Amino acid sequence: MRSSTDWQSLLASAVASETLWRLVLSRPLADVPAAKITVRPVHLRNQVAYQAAERRGTQEFHDNLPAPELVDWVRRRFGRDYGDLHWFSAAGDFTARWKGPSAVSLKRKPPSRGPADLAHNRQPSRLIPEGEPVPFLVAVGVMTADGRVKPSMAHKFRQINRYLEFLEDVWPHLPSDGVVRVVDFGCGKSYLTFALHHWLTRVHERPVDIVGLDRKHDVLRECAGIAQRLHCRGLRFAPGEIHTFVPTAPVHLAISLHACDTATDDALAAAVRWDCPVILAVPCCQHELNQLLPASTLPGLTGFGLFRERFAAMATDALRARWLEMQGYRTQVLEFIETEHTPKNVLLRAVKRPRLSADELARCRENYEEFKRSIGIQSWHLERAALHEGSALPVPS
Repeated sequence: MRSSTDWQSLLASAVASETLWRLVLSRPLADVPAAKITVRPVHLRNQVAYQAAERRGTQEFHDNLPAPELVDWVRRRFGRDYGDLHWFSAAGDFTARWKGPSAVSLKRKPPSRGPADLAHNRQPSRLIPEGEPVPFLVAVGVMTADGRVKPSMAHKFRQINRYLEFLEDVWPHLPSDGVVRVVDFGCGKSYLTFALHHWLTRVHERPVDIVGLDRKHDVLRECAGIAQRLHCRGLRFAPGEIHTFVPTAPVHLAISLHACDTATDDALAAAVRWDCPVILAVPCCQHELNQLLPASTLPGLTGFGLFRERFAAMATDALRARWLEMQGYRTQVLEFIETEHTPKNVLLRAVKRPRLSADELARCRENYEEFKRSIGIQSWHLERAALHEGSALPVPS
């Protein structure tokens, strides 16, 4: 355990020597608009400054900071807005975790990065850059053997990188050591499942136990064959239904991408039942609320079939987000990149909150119930799925 001043002196030394390559504030402690803030050095007017970037919804905001102001800028946010501070410098990779005004844990690892490109208008970096062959992308037909992205797969390549960005945001909320356990509901052709395996094992060098679950036996056989050829340790595929799958150990990350209609609700209910720390869901087609909405709900809008369908889809995802909040999750609704099969591009990202008072839980419940009342919904599938999960699925220990 270190005092709260130790990290400041170490960070100040890196800034003074111009050897701070990157800094990240994460694990929100307050109701802040961004899950994390990333800081990198830039050249402004022939001097080193620092650019802070935060993503709010679909937009990214930047703030340029003079070097002498950076440590104080971080000090005002660390411990108030964010609980984790990571920085990469010539002296090492440092992680500080806020545990109180005079109790900050500080860990150091050998340096993993070199000097940053200080050009102010550089191209945005990707977790999987183009031009470097990646075995799984070559195997699934996104890349050529020399690392070029096939023109017909450029959209898929962007989608994969966008997906990994969303995962990178929640990295601090996954276990810091040991095996990372993941269940991917409805994995399909598994482009993103292989991307997840690459991100965990190659980017973060962690052992994994990833289960890709789907109904289609022929697709799963093909995916299992690719995993075997690429020696993807810790990645397996299993046929089955979401509501009957029982994990044998605690699950750290639950994923449901483009599960049709109420299958998304089955996945959310299972993940919450398992007390999963992180949940990512990209819903697909949504029909249930379209049938349940009373004619009296916004008749000026829902009287038109097309608008009714779109409103029902938005209301469904809003109900899911509010329901997750009621279960103790900090929930965000973000814009994903649509697939070739569906234009749905809403991502629900939920992170389990460690501390939630009775008043906060009551407020979340009231927000959920009030929204249900406002659109005339009494009961729907997610509530029933949660009851079923509670009686049928054990919590892995």
